[in-house]
Amino acid sequence: MAGLVSYISASQLLNLNQTNVAIVDVRDDERSYDPHIAGSLHYASETFSQRIPHLIRDVKGKDTLVFHCALSQVRGPSCARFFADYLSEVKEDTGIKKIVVLERGFSGWEASGRPVCLCTEIPCKGAHP
Repeated sequence: MAGLVSYISASQLLNLNQTNVAIVDVRDDERSYDPHIAGSLHYASETFSQRIPHLIRDVKGKDTLVFHCALSQVRGPSCARFFADYLSEVKEDTGIKKIVVLERGFSGWEASGRPVCLCTEIPCKGAHP
């Protein structure tokens, strides 16, 4: 799994079995005041590497992690690769089989009319799509 990260479209994401999926929003400060994908977990890219053990605990029981930032051009793919590398190094059985990046990030998700959540709660209590 080391460093191998593929992309997923919003449509493909909506077609996955959602009970097995965790959406990881790695936007930094903007996540606290911007809309987000309901039910997504917030792990800011600036502190991502230190918080990986927390993320592993928060995604227990999920087999697919979908990372994104605003556009999924830098932060989302970087965090996804870092996480994949981490998992391959620690050899911990997390049950995670797939790590993907949301194409066009949150901006693309929102622009395509997909549902967003406006709550300010962390973690978001909304169910993701």
